[in-house]
Amino acid sequence: MLIDSEENLDHGLKALIAQDPAMAELLRIGGRPRLRKREPGLQGLAAIIVSQQVSTASAKAIWARVEARFPALSSGDLMNADDETLKGVGLSSPKIRALRAIAEAIEDGSLTLSALETFSAEEAEAHMVAIKGIGPWTARIYLLFCLGHSDAFPAGDLALQEAVRMGFDLPARPDAKQIEIFAERWRPWRGVAAKLLWNYYGAMKSGKEAIPAGTE
Repeated sequence: MLIDSEENLDHGLKALIAQDPAMAELLRIGGRPRLRKREPGLQGLAAIIVSQQVSTASAKAIWARVEARFPALSSGDLMNADDETLKGVGLSSPKIRALRAIAEAIEDGSLTLSALETFSAEEAEAHMVAIKGIGPWTARIYLLFCLGHSDAFPAGDLALQEAVRMGFDLPARPDAKQIEIFAERWRPWRGVAAKLLWNYYGAMKSGKEAIPAGTE
């Protein structure tokens, strides 16, 4: 199931908690997560890349300039625009290289974004990371927020790692490999778990008392 509607998100949360009742306490503390779905396709993927390693405010400003310069952003736009134009909207050299590689892959058929929703999370990620400039985090964020893939889990995300540490009273923050193993208990709802954990992390950052899952 794709988590592409509020109804499907509620279904996923119910199924996740039935599978791992400890998540109910994290949901109580953090509250119900928002759907936060982006438009799939090149624009959604480009927006994710633009937002990396900059503040939220900076990402919004840069993306606004990209949209103003390229109202219907296409692979052709990215391939035909020169460096001066792309830097002029605020894109760094690494992001320009990544976006051009993606555009070229779309043009030559080695990246087919429209087919990803039919793949498993692992298959879709492998298809994406084969393109230079798309890493595992980018691929999983795209699958989760643009397609609504129920099992995409961005294990390298530090907020998710810290949420698991706090929520499950771990002695140290798990790294990407450790949290991948930990998250197996939530399959095939790891994407729903990620949304819930981000909300829980936000609640903890705002000053709520951390209560490990499974305790009173």
